[in-house]
Amino acid sequence: MKEIVIIIPAYKPHKKIMKEFMEELNKNFENIVIVDDGSGEEYQNFFASFKKQGLTILKHHINLGKGRAIKTAFNYCLNTYSEIVGCVTADCDGQHTIEDIKKCALKLKQEPEKLILGTRDFDKENIPFKSRYGNKITRNIFKTFIGIKITDTQTGLRAFGKNTMKQFLNVSGERFEYETNILIECKENNIKIAEVPIETVYINNNETSHFHPVRDAILIYKLFLKYILSALSSFIVDILLFTIFIHVLPTIEMGIITTIVLATIMARIFSSVYNFTINAKVVFKNRGKSSIIKYFVLVGVQMFVSAFAVSFICNTIYANATFMKIVVDAIIFILNFIIQREWVFKK
Repeated sequence: MKEIVIIIPAYKPHKKIMKEFMEELNKNFENIVIVDDGSGEEYQNFFASFKKQGLTILKHHINLGKGRAIKTAFNYCLNTYSEIVGCVTADCDGQHTIEDIKKCALKLKQEPEKLILGTRDFDKENIPFKSRYGNKITRNIFKTFIGIKITDTQTGLRAFGKNTMKQFLNVSGERFEYETNILIECKENNIKIAEVPIETVYINNNETSHFHPVRDAILIYKLFLKYILSALSSFIVDILLFTIFIHVLPTIEMGIITTIVLATIMARIFSSVYNFTINAKVVFKNRGKSSIIKYFVLVGVQMFVSAFAVSFICNTIYANATFMKIVVDAIIFILNFIIQREWVFKK
């Protein structure tokens, strides 16, 4: 397939595994680009042997990360191969079969404007523990917080058209988090994702992988912290102000229900202005006029739902108002985020 370039990011690979993999790959694809991501002097002759076979070798002097290696290859391919449809990225550790790479390449030719993902089945018995549960946790987080349902969020077998290659060059991230950021970019810019089922291959319990569960999970999951911290900080502001107003307002003269409703409204006015500012500038990065209107419509609806739910419970069972507000608002926390993502701040 001359019109598809295969990109192989490599950092201190298992020499025997990669050598056998590259021999088969070279028989099926004409354009192959390997990125030596700072593997060091001991790998100089190893990568030089591929260059003698006619493969393109791009080299980082030091290890810059998988994300940077992919972007280096994207830039090279866009400048060098003017007639290509796009490229396929694949790992060098033997996890991806030649047939699966072909399947993704063919899918790309059919749908070049989509991001093509080669997705593995993580319900099989031979899946290593860190891969099985790491992926399941991540895909559930993606479904909840990002709003896209993906079977395999961490797959390294992906196919990109020329237009998406250009767009993804601007995506932040230098290491494994870059592949996660690409998926978020698809959601934010309405880039369709197509999944291609592939074999699930792990060699020696995936010992050749440079993915570190703790370090790289932190890099990946920190992407979601801005969503959570914005809501939690606003929640804290709201609860503190609610508690202050509950004690300041004359409960005996006004009645418990009226006091709770007024305290809720006053607290929510301040916390909603704070929350909108953070969400518009930092989280969703969309400050359109329609977003302001939608946001405060949502705030109004949720404010009264919260107020009357807390009032009803407190009036029925005589519970502590602050405690019950925490319970009620925690229940609608996820719903609030999803509505903001899909309606209020949707681009």
